[in-house]
Amino acid sequence: MDEPIMQEYDISADPALLDPARIHRRLSADAYWVLGRSRATVHAAIAAIAASLKFFVCERSSGTQVGYARVVTDHVTFARLCDVYVDSAARGRGIGVRLAETVRDHLAPSGFRRILLATGDAHGAYEKAGCRGPEGPSRWMALINP
Repeated sequence: MDEPIMQEYDISADPALLDPARIHRRLSADAYWVLGRSRATVHAAIAAIAASLKFFVCERSSGTQVGYARVVTDHVTFARLCDVYVDSAARGRGIGVRLAETVRDHLAPSGFRRILLATGDAHGAYEKAGCRGPEGPSRWMALINP
């Protein structure tokens, strides 16, 4: 990955730097998996401190938030990476890969056997961060609401 690009950005989990309105605008208008998600739902997910960690990428020169990721976890046995988003103007520079690596490295001390995620279009980026398809895929199931 091209590390010099990360000299322009910071990745943080400091909630004081979080911009919930920007996250809602980006996710609800440009993230295919949550198009139209309400502001209340996005803000409730962000506020669920006990069940999730939030990571965001800010441009150093302007402080503008250009990326976001959330991890739903019990901090002991389960973690799911979700709502990973990089602004369209900042894509293709390795920011998403670096964000996924940061999440992976942050969670490493917890000793999770696996961190789950789902993607429809970013398999290559997640593979660069060490992700692969699940072992024994026939074991996995999902409860899906209509």
